[in-house]
Amino acid sequence: MADTALMTIPGLSDPVPAARDITPRADGRIDLLGLSRPRICELFAAAGLDAKAAKLRAKQVFHWLYHRGVTDFDAMTDIAKSMRPWLAARFVIGRPEIVEAQHSTDGTRKWLLRTADGHDYEMVFIPDETRGTLCVSSQVGCTLNCTFCHTGTMRLVRNLTPGEIVGQVMLARDALGEWPKGSMASMADADDEDDEAGHYTADGRLLTNIVMMGMGEPLYNFDHVRDALMLVMDGDGLALSKRRITLSTSGVVPMMARCGVEIGVNLAVSLHGVRKDVRDELVPLNKKYGIEDLLQACADYPGASNARRITFEYVMIKGKNDSDDDARELVRLLRQYDLPAKVNLIPFNPWPGSGYECSTPDRIRAFSNIVFEGGISAPVRTPRGRDIDAACGQLKTAAEKKSRAQRDRQAAAAAELA
Repeated sequence: MADTALMTIPGLSDPVPAARDITPRADGRIDLLGLSRPRICELFAAAGLDAKAAKLRAKQVFHWLYHRGVTDFDAMTDIAKSMRPWLAARFVIGRPEIVEAQHSTDGTRKWLLRTADGHDYEMVFIPDETRGTLCVSSQVGCTLNCTFCHTGTMRLVRNLTPGEIVGQVMLARDALGEWPKGSMASMADADDEDDEAGHYTADGRLLTNIVMMGMGEPLYNFDHVRDALMLVMDGDGLALSKRRITLSTSGVVPMMARCGVEIGVNLAVSLHGVRKDVRDELVPLNKKYGIEDLLQACADYPGASNARRITFEYVMIKGKNDSDDDARELVRLLRQYDLPAKVNLIPFNPWPGSGYECSTPDRIRAFSNIVFEGGISAPVRTPRGRDIDAACGQLKTAAEKKSRAQRDRQAAAAAELA
């Protein structure tokens, strides 16, 4: 049974205390996924290696883990063959368990994943002509209860660990076949003389961008999100530029400056309303950190410029936040704070029991035109993955919709057809 008593859950608007950074395994081995090179070195030393050997093995394992996507110590050809069983007996390089994978008619892909202690969460890959974006989750559930968001109807279970966060990127690379090809034989230890020589090349990538816009509020799991993204941006790791990573927040004002300084990625803000009463309803966090404080934090965000504009996400809800006056107030606010901004207008994605309707296409177009005329880019986002509930605001663990028995029957049927 899943262990749900892992952390205390505070009020709706308060930060969530950090859970442990490694999920314990039943077999006693330590999962290295999500750990930095220094932390891996510490664990190797604690397991009995001397300082020099621990540093060397940590460097080698780190490269194989993050740069090559290897999960089997036996495949690490530059590590002595006598050393590989020692590592395998004490450590493991895991991946989140894939419970279910869905493929939309528009090419969007969604995975239902499970942690080692039995909690489910989701990730989504969205391919376009010029890019491929992975939408990554940071928590199991969410504590913010944004009323338009399906994920917000879930209770918060716990924070994801760095390994569970970066593991989503690793799984996407696995599924897309985007790990470098070739061998590392030229770097092999002297006692691995029987390894064959080879070459090492990196192929072009389909996965080009990452957005922290999945389940959960990233800034309420700041340390783990930061540690995971540092691995993604590490030149010796997954090596994705910080300019290709966007973190989305509902407005956790006290953590925004830290995000800019310690992570340095692009910032997106879930705005969705320009009047206090409307945003209080749609994004209850607004009652704690109001629009003015939020926009000031955006204006102060380290690294923001015309070249690196802050993105404001604005879901279009019929009769709620889509009037001409709302559009003009949005322009006024962004001008008042002199923000280098772009506004993404998102047609509301309906879900059962939401109580909201999407604005009409004409209304969305009129809203967009007013914002554009105000000198601010306001493109309308094309909904993706609606048929598999993978569109913006629709993520909610499929485990709540299907019983385990249903999924087992589906898996058995698929196996019979294979």
